[in-house]
Amino acid sequence: MHHVTESLLVGNVEDAKKPPSFVEGILFVAAEHEIPPPDGILFNKIPLVEFGQADPQQVYEAVAWLEQHAPKKKIMVCCRAGMGRSVSMVIAYLCCVQGMSYTEATQLLKSRRPGATPLPNLDVTIQSVLQMRSGRPISTPNTEKNK
Repeated sequence: MHHVTESLLVGNVEDAKKPPSFVEGILFVAAEHEIPPPDGILFNKIPLVEFGQADPQQVYEAVAWLEQHAPKKKIMVCCRAGMGRSVSMVIAYLCCVQGMSYTEATQLLKSRRPGATPLPNLDVTIQSVLQMRSGRPISTPNTEKNK
């Protein structure tokens, strides 16, 4: 488990199963694992596939959940190893909610979580999430051709 900010941590599946007493919520993002929600704390699961590009809708949901809870509570974001998907959701939150640039957020995570490896094309996914949050339609190659 690694502290990223005052209220955000990243961890692995074992951390999620047995969170330390100061953790008040867990966002679990490993599609391949099922864990029982720990007693007495907030819990949400968004099943992201390991090593794949994240679905913008799932990232949007993760960011919204973190936005609702992270400012008030200590939240740990966990995946299998605590290096890819969990790190990526915290980067997305920092970009979409805290206004950090992708480079700043990635550098912060890599400094706080050695071995951090953001998901492929995460910067593009974050741009899609920012568009979703602003209510603008998302441009895709197919929609561009139809204009």
